[in-house]
Amino acid sequence: MYLQTLKLTQFKNYAQKSFDFDARLNVITGHNGVGKTNLLDGIYVLCMTKSFFGGVDKNLIQKETDFARIAGIFRLENGMKQMDVVAKVVKQKKKVFEVNGKAYDRLSAHIGRFPVVMIAPDDTLIATGGSEERRKFADNTLAQKNKAYLDALLKYNRLLKQRNALLKSKTERLDMRLLESYNEQLIAPAESIFDARKAWTAGLMPLFNEYYRLISGEREDVRMEYKSSLATERFAMLLDRALEKDRILERTTVGIHRDDFVFFMDDMPLKRFASQGQRKSFVIALKLAQYQYLAQSSAELPILLMDDIFDKLDRERVGNLVEILGDAGFGQVFITDTHPTRVSELLEVPHQVVGLG
Repeated sequence: MYLQTLKLTQFKNYAQKSFDFDARLNVITGHNGVGKTNLLDGIYVLCMTKSFFGGVDKNLIQKETDFARIAGIFRLENGMKQMDVVAKVVKQKKKVFEVNGKAYDRLSAHIGRFPVVMIAPDDTLIATGGSEERRKFADNTLAQKNKAYLDALLKYNRLLKQRNALLKSKTERLDMRLLESYNEQLIAPAESIFDARKAWTAGLMPLFNEYYRLISGEREDVRMEYKSSLATERFAMLLDRALEKDRILERTTVGIHRDDFVFFMDDMPLKRFASQGQRKSFVIALKLAQYQYLAQSSAELPILLMDDIFDKLDRERVGNLVEILGDAGFGQVFITDTHPTRVSELLEVPHQVVGLG
């Protein structure tokens, strides 16, 4: 699978711009602020229905305009099949997504159809930020791989929101019958998500270790552990035991929305002991492992988007990374860089350079 063409209309800093891409390697060069990251985000939106950077959809629309349109032509099955994807974002209206002219009823149906992995500077928050960042990383992977996981996650989050609203309600007496109904409905999706995250962690570890070894030159040992209260006790019992605490704090204090993934380097906590370069190498290895994990379960290789990845990496790690990307195990790759020739000088395979600004 690869993106053949992209057309951005009133999308972020692009008034109107069209691009044609190489099926394998594309290097996007230009000074800071010319739109390299926005170009990658346009591709990400076409694959995932939303911006990689979160926020409300109106932020995708160019200032002082009323709509944004992102259109792309994907080639699949060795280029034999064409799929036209269009995203339309209009102020104060529902976002519309179309594939070959047919709009989705539910945007979630699009997730996983065009698998994608993006690596960006803020990804170091996966290693250094709160547990929500690590859960997002796990959910992003599993939602693209498994429709049942995405459905379970959407159901769990919807019920969790309703349960929390009930706990916050200022009625004189808590509606225990309604609370018990939420508890019963939460159990199945929670346990399904827990099982999937546990299996994902085990499946990701060999890939992750191998990529970190290649990037770092075998300098450090790394690992990841999955932490969840559901690992030691059934969710129904956890909810019963936490009832009084939930009532006091007016929110659900146990469940898979509290899960975490703990990272180690040479058996020491990554947050406390790793350098900036080691953290960046760690997160890049995680994202490359995510890519291969998705590739293993898909008929098409995912698209890989890499934004400003060379900052804080020494020359050896940069060279190791570029060598990895030239491997046949990757499909279409996009790399942004402020240096106009750095990647081209290191790449030993054919590629296309797109200069901006």
